[in-house]
Amino acid sequence: MAQAEADVPAASLFGADRRLCSADVLSPPEVRARIEVAVLNFLAALSSPSSPAISVLPLISRKSTNCSLRSGLLSDVSSVYLSYAFCKRSLMRENDAKAFVRVWKVMEMCYKILGDGKLVTQRELFYKLLSDSPKYFSCQRHVNQTIQDVVSLLRCTRQSLGIMASSRGALIGRLMLHEAEEEHIDCSILGPSGHAITGDLNQLSRLNLSSDARYLILVEKRLAEDRLYNQLPCILITAKGYPDIATRFILHRLSQTFPNMPIFALVDWNPAGLSILCTYKYGSISMGLESYRYACNVKWLGLRGDDLQLISQSAFQELKPRDLQIAKSLLSSKFLQDMHRAELTRMVETGTRAEIEALYCHGFDFLGKFIARKIVQGDYI
Repeated sequence: MAQAEADVPAASLFGADRRLCSADVLSPPEVRARIEVAVLNFLAALSSPSSPAISVLPLISRKSTNCSLRSGLLSDVSSVYLSYAFCKRSLMRENDAKAFVRVWKVMEMCYKILGDGKLVTQRELFYKLLSDSPKYFSCQRHVNQTIQDVVSLLRCTRQSLGIMASSRGALIGRLMLHEAEEEHIDCSILGPSGHAITGDLNQLSRLNLSSDARYLILVEKRLAEDRLYNQLPCILITAKGYPDIATRFILHRLSQTFPNMPIFALVDWNPAGLSILCTYKYGSISMGLESYRYACNVKWLGLRGDDLQLISQSAFQELKPRDLQIAKSLLSSKFLQDMHRAELTRMVETGTRAEIEALYCHGFDFLGKFIARKIVQGDYI
């Protein structure tokens, strides 16, 4: 055991982080060099005079058993992280053979993309691979999983591979965006759809941000249409469902730029809503090597159990099988807070769910008043 501990690379100067495994932000030449090393290692094993073999691919395991919660030493932000436990992709195992080949196919494509100085979305990459290798990439899921395999193998971020997020996110409110030699974007005078968030993290990192807002509010589905930010000094941001990397990235940038600006989340009262909140707050296991880069201290504003009295009984819906599946996964996780767990347990026990839009039974201007009241009264967890 002592030797195993000694073999674990130190992830920081502090012993508490020695088992933290992360993905590096690398330049295209550095990523291409790592791909070349992987190829050379494969060829060396294959051409070994004593025992030629097709080497396995050692990947950081992305299972819940290899996942823990890391608390910040100097902040109140916690994030999912993965330890140095490995799984393997092998050409010699029937269930692994296609996944093994997919890793090499994606690395080959990334090598070309980086050599050309381009960025592609996961969707664009899928159609290219579907055209070139339909036997191995018959659906988007194959590409998404293989990208994470490559991240685990090369220990570099997805953006470093030349693959950018397909962003659905948008933001609006008391925020000015400015990139060098570009016009300023005043997000307070935009239409109800707000400013679309680009999937290019490099471009997002170059933005200069200025704001007189006091609050950051995450909205699960869409931006409020009653211009809440004119009454409450805030920035509204949405990924229109589960958060993509670009939306998480810009949220993290905002939290770092304006550290005194609290972040509140308004999500549906159902397991998926809580899962969305937790992804913003902690990150996800599937992207555990990068999660710490985007984790934020998000407070749950609503909908919560105490808000259900405001909703008509006719607006409640039964939990669907997918809801119960998400709830089971969350309840078995290591990072769910006690108050979050209590809310989720109540959902499961009652078998019901409620959407944010159910509050519109009180009028279309009620949601803004609801948000403002809860913030002023400190009604969040």
